[in-house]
Amino acid sequence: MPTGVHLRDVREQLFGAAEQVLREGGPSALTSRAVTETAGVAKGVLHRHFADFDAFLAAFVVDRATRTERRLAELTAGEGTVVGNLAEAVEAVFTSVAVSVVALITSRDELRARLRDTWPAGVPVLTEAVELIAAYLAAEQRLGRVEAGVEVDGLAPMLIGSAHLLFADRQARPDAESVRQLVRRVVRPAVDSSADN
Repeated sequence: MPTGVHLRDVREQLFGAAEQVLREGGPSALTSRAVTETAGVAKGVLHRHFADFDAFLAAFVVDRATRTERRLAELTAGEGTVVGNLAEAVEAVFTSVAVSVVALITSRDELRARLRDTWPAGVPVLTEAVELIAAYLAAEQRLGRVEAGVEVDGLAPMLIGSAHLLFADRQARPDAESVRQLVRRVVRPAVDSSADN
C-alpha cells in the first residue's frame, strides 16, 4: 500500500477481513498477517490502530457482539409469530460470525482474559443473544403468547445452545426450515398455539 494513502474505515476493513479469515479457515488461520493480507493493507496498519493482535481480536469480538445485539433488538413482541420471530433471530445470530467467535475465544487464553473486562461471565455474542431473546420472550409472555408459567430465562439459553449445535459445522449450514423446526421443538410447550404458525 502506498505511503500517505488514507484508509477509510480501516477498523471495519480489518474486522471484515478477520471475519472472512475466521469463517473460511477457523481460529487457527486467524493471524495478523492473514488479516492484513485479506484486507489488502500493510501489516503495520493493524499495529498502528491496535496495541497488539489480541487487542485487535478483543475489539473485533466486541464489534461483532454489538452488531448482533443491534439485530436482535429489532425483535418486536406481538408481531408475526413467536416461532417465526425466534427462527429469524437464531438465523441472525448464527449466520453472523457467532459460531466462529466462540471457537476463537475458546482457543485463545489472552483474548478470554481481555474480554473478561467487558464480559465477566458468558461468551460474547451468545450471552447477548440469550439476554435479548429472554427479554423478547418475557414481552411475549406479558402479551399472553408465551405461557404464563414458563421461565424465559431458562428457555432462551436452551434455544441458543440447541441452535449452536445445529450451526456448529462451518461447512454445512442448515436451511431455514431446519432452523424453524428446531425453534418449534424447543419452544412448542411454552408458546400459545396461535403464536406458533
